[in-house]
Amino acid sequence: MKLSLGFSPCPNDTFIFDGMIHGKIDTEGLEFDIKLGDVEELNQGAFRGDLDITKLSYHAFAYALKEYALLNSGSALGNNCGPLLIAKQALSAKAIDEAKIAIPGKYTTANFLLSLAYPAAVNKQELLFSDIENSVLDGTVDAGLIIHENRFTYQDRGLTKIRDLGEYWEETFQLPIPLGGIVVKRSLPKEIQQKVDRVLRRSVEFALDNPEQTMSYVSQYAQEMDPEVMKQHIGLYVNDYTVDLGIKGKAAIKHLFETAYEKGILERSELELFV
Repeated sequence: MKLSLGFSPCPNDTFIFDGMIHGKIDTEGLEFDIKLGDVEELNQGAFRGDLDITKLSYHAFAYALKEYALLNSGSALGNNCGPLLIAKQALSAKAIDEAKIAIPGKYTTANFLLSLAYPAAVNKQELLFSDIENSVLDGTVDAGLIIHENRFTYQDRGLTKIRDLGEYWEETFQLPIPLGGIVVKRSLPKEIQQKVDRVLRRSVEFALDNPEQTMSYVSQYAQEMDPEVMKQHIGLYVNDYTVDLGIKGKAAIKHLFETAYEKGILERSELELFV
């Protein structure tokens, strides 16, 4: 059976999917038709129901609940790995509220966290995540919300961290921060959904046990990235929660949704979140 599968070219995604798309593990007869895209591109695709399986932001997942259920494996979720608000110099809380801020997409979890921490900061410009640093540097925007490998490069370019929104979440709620997850179409038979979950877990475990065997695929899409940054990126976003969300991981995701419901950001849904 062939299923369409979408994920980003970022190192953490190519790392965890390498085993299952290149036949390095038992896929239980599943084959995959791959689509690579930026996180917000994948979010928009999920709203249209384009793919059988896809990576998406947890914020976007809330808007795609009718179509998709969350797999237990594959998530980017943890501690000290959240988005950073940066600028060329320190900004006061009042200045942040008035600033023009570049964000990596309306439906990213990063933007959701920014809305929680700075609800009055509404002057936002959506940009490709990799363009945000340059837009701050050239003054197109006053501040930027960075994700992925830019966490490791902004200081080298003379930029200043205003706030770590992952730390804000963790300090406020004492839970790991849910950034992105892997979802599967609810319309697929339950046994296929569960098979996908097993195969993905096997792929994650393979990558963690054999990291050197994944590097050629990871490097294929990270050619301009310093190898050390690439390893740091994987180390930050691939962890025990990526293997299996577990009780604490699921609690963090449920709390993210509950917080959005309470603040009126989302309409409450009674659909089960998980496969």
